Amino acid sequence: MATGLKPRVAANWRSAILVCAKCSRRLDGGFGPKGNQPLGKALRKHLGVKKGRKARVGIVDVKCLGICPRGAVTVIDGAASREWLLIPAGTDLDAVAKTLGLD
Repeated sequence: MATGLKPRVAANWRSAILVCAKCSRRLDGGFGPKGNQPLGKALRKHLGVKKGRKARVGIVDVKCLGICPRGAVTVIDGAASREWLLIPAGTDLDAVAKTLGLD
């Protein structure tokens, strides 16, 4: 191990959610009260979750997950990573949170 690197850093996350930023960008928003926010940002705001490792849930926008569905965003729940979700634009954020076990 290189000198000066910490082997571990603590995080308060009980779950890690990966949201494809490229899918969100292609939709030009599609979520939130007015339908103009990307899924990651809208979900964080809806749940009252801040960014960073001190948040209770990690909702992380990642570059591209390689699925590229039409009219939807690809999402991975880190706890159930064998099943990827395709969330259509305009889906109710309560339903998304329930599906991801964040309610």
